[in-house]
Amino acid sequence: MPDVVIKVEASSISRKRVEVTAGKFVMNVDEPERLGGTDTGPNPLEYLLAALAGCLNVLGHAVAREMGFTIESMSVSIEGSLDPVAFTGRKPGVRPGYQEIRVHFSLKTSATQDILNSWAEAIEARCPVSDNLINPTPVRITFQS
Repeated sequence: MPDVVIKVEASSISRKRVEVTAGKFVMNVDEPERLGGTDTGPNPLEYLLAALAGCLNVLGHAVAREMGFTIESMSVSIEGSLDPVAFTGRKPGVRPGYQEIRVHFSLKTSATQDILNSWAEAIEARCPVSDNLINPTPVRITFQS
């Protein structure tokens, strides 16, 4: 089976805001006003956590079905910790991204704790977003003027 290519296009609206088109959807990526943005959308790091939440939701339900149990309700809370000064370049050697991402599920299900432990391992192992966060992924930047 050939690789699937997923593509987005982005147009800079201002120094802090970009409009991203993904298929038929348009998203604003912005910074809050206190950081010089116009607060018209989540910031890039919030979108990253949202992408993880979306992927875990889809796989959570799919894997539960495969394992033979039902999820009556599910919510996920995700938070990440980072040093905000690192991405400014004023802290060389400190990673600018999240130092840790914590995921907490609230579930209503009849599944046992052992089953839920296996379920959590399976969804983490199969989530493409989680995989890209855990493993190095080459990013190749090119430009034209």
